[in-house]
Order: sequence, then C-alpha cells, then structure tokens
Amino acid sequence: MTDLTALALDALIFIGLAWTAWRALGRSIPIAVIPIIIGLLLAATGVLPASWGVPSKLGDQIGFIGVLLLAFTAGLETRQSAHLPSAPNAAPLPRPQALRFIASASMALLLPFVAGTLAAHYYFTGLPGWDAPKGGAWMGSLAIGLCIAVSALPVLIGIIRELGPLHRPLTQIALRIAVIDDAVLWTGLALLLLAAEGGSLLASASSATALAVGVLVALAFAGRLAQRAQAAPPVWAVWIALPVFLVAGAWASSQLGLHALLGAYFGGAMVPSAWSRRVPVERLGQFALIGIAPLFFGHSGLKIDGSVLGWASLQASVALLVVAVAAKLAAVIACPPSSTLSRRDALAVGALLQCKGLMEIVAATILRDKGLLSEHAFAALVTLAVLSTLLTGPFFRALVKRRATADAHGRHAV
Repeated sequence: MTDLTALALDALIFIGLAWTAWRALGRSIPIAVIPIIIGLLLAATGVLPASWGVPSKLGDQIGFIGVLLLAFTAGLETRQSAHLPSAPNAAPLPRPQALRFIASASMALLLPFVAGTLAAHYYFTGLPGWDAPKGGAWMGSLAIGLCIAVSALPVLIGIIRELGPLHRPLTQIALRIAVIDDAVLWTGLALLLLAAEGGSLLASASSATALAVGVLVALAFAGRLAQRAQAAPPVWAVWIALPVFLVAGAWASSQLGLHALLGAYFGGAMVPSAWSRRVPVERLGQFALIGIAPLFFGHSGLKIDGSVLGWASLQASVALLVVAVAAKLAAVIACPPSSTLSRRDALAVGALLQCKGLMEIVAATILRDKGLLSEHAFAALVTLAVLSTLLTGPFFRALVKRRATADAHGRHAV
C-alpha cells in the first residue's frame, strides 16, 4: 500500500470518522476524545489489518504538526485573555480577592498533585508493569501525580462555550483557574524532565545546547520588548512572526533534551498580546483540534499495547479518576476561589476543573516518550483523560441543576 493511500485511510478513520461520530452524537461528546476512543478500541480489538499501513508515517508527521499548533495556540490562550469567552468589561479583581483566587488555584493544583503522587508511589507503581523505565519509583510517581493535577484549558474552553452564558459566573472562575493551572503544568513538566535528564543534559552540553538556550532567551526578550513598546505591526508581519516563535521554541526545547511540545507552548506564551490579537487564534486552535491533531491523538490510542487494555487497566483508570475528582473537589471546598460561592457552586467549579482532556494526554505522551511512564500507566492515564472529559459536562449540569432546584424550593417555602 502506498504512503498516500495509507494516509488517506488514516485521515478517514481518525478525522472523518471522528467528525461524523461527533455530529451524529449531537456534539454531546467533546470531539477531542473521539479519535482517542477510536484508537483505544482498535488497539484493544486488533481488528485493523496491518496491511492498511495505519498509523501511517505521513499521518504521524501531520498529526505531530497539528499537536504542535495546538500547544502553540494553548500558549497564546494562556496569556491572551482576549481569546477566552469572558464577560464584557470584566474588571481586574481587588487585591484581597486576587490573593484568595491565587491561593485557591494553587490548592487546586497542589492537592491533586500530592494525592496522585502518593497514591502512585504507595499503590499504583507496585502493580505489574507500572514501573517507570527511567528515573526510578519517585520520578514515575511524580509523573503520574502531574497528570492527575492537570486541568485541560483548550478542551475546557470548548465545553464552556457549549454551556453558554447562563452559568457564566461559575465557568469564568473555572476558566481563570485553568489558565493558571495550564501555565504551571507546562512549567512543572519542563522541571520534571530537567530533573530526570539533569545529569545527562550537563554531560552532553554543547554549542547546540548553548544556542538553544540563546534562542529561548532571544524569543523571551523580543516578546517582552514588543509588549512594552505596545507596537501593532501589520497583519502580514504577525503571520510571519508566529511560525518563527513556534518553530524556534520547538527546536530549542528539543535541543535541550525536552519535548518539542514544551517549546511550542512556551513559544506561544512569549508572543505579545498586541500581536496575537491581530490573528484568529481561536480558529487556528479549532483547525488544529478538528483537522490535524486527531491523527496524533488517534495514533496515541492506537499505539497503546492492546495487551495492557483490559479489566485491570479499566479498574486502575477508575481508581485514578476517583483520586483526581475527589482531590479537585476537596481543593475547591477547602479553599474556595471566592467567598461569595456556596458549597455547591464551589463543587460545580471543581467539576469543570477535573476535566483532563487533551492536555493530560499530551503530558502523558511526553512523559512516556522520556521513559517516566510505563505502557500500563500511559494506557490508564489516557483512559482517565477520556473518562474525566466525558464526565465534565454532565457532572457540572447535575450540580447546577440541583442548585437551581434547591433555590426554587427555598423561594417557594418563603
């Protein structure tokens, strides 16, 4: 079978079939998880003939470009609040409220991270096949804990847009926390990889390493300088500059022994807001999410060893889901982001924050590629991401519906 034929079949399965299923289901399931589900089912059943050449080499390359673009736009959206669905004329929070909000966002990351790390170290890594190939038991546990703590910003933006303006006050709080979580996630991921590769990075330091560091410093300096100047270059210049930030960031992080996706994300985060407002960031993200990246996510599910998918893997995924959801909910209850929120409102915010979506799969893929996650752990975490994302919308709606019902009963009693 030719490369182009294999690519056509690849795209038909993971882009065409996924999009068709999404529309047939009335868009009730986030489109981000459908290619992953297709890949997991194909891996578990083994029904895909090897002669079809799927996953194809060209599909791998195109899918990787798509996820690079997705990470880049996630970096843009993390810094640029103009691209988030927000209330009009939203004013900055007063200092006491801002400090409380930051404390709540920190708790929403720290508690799930600690709970996931301890659960992984004292239970999950003791399961057959869960030992990390590199880094030792604690590094593997930290990798699992990081995935447990993730909140999926790009998918959460889509879910919140689907929820509409009715629940805007609650969804805005969750979105602001997710922005902070997303930035901390990528920073923590980079630090974890640096800690795991620290000795080898120092030993292999070369002119290429120094050049990579210089490229990152130059990107940060250029972005900072342009931000201070508040310059608004012509649109054509921005379209030229954005690929430079993307490619340079991805190349530099690869040269440093990290993953190219890290550099793509931080490249997007370094772009001045005045520049990014001149291009359709949301449309770029949607194009990557629907038109290219499904190949990457479908292949991630398909490349999981089918032998590790089974009842034991599903049990582990459900147990991890319980840890992740319970820790997120406990965090927002222990430290609510606003003093005006009722307990049920805080739980509704936690229901949104437990969404893992694409970001956990991207993080888990990076950690597996670097040897900090085993195939068994990776399969369980991918399944966890699918389950948590499917749970997000119904869980949130159930909580706000019960709150509305309780309010109605209270008014009737009065």
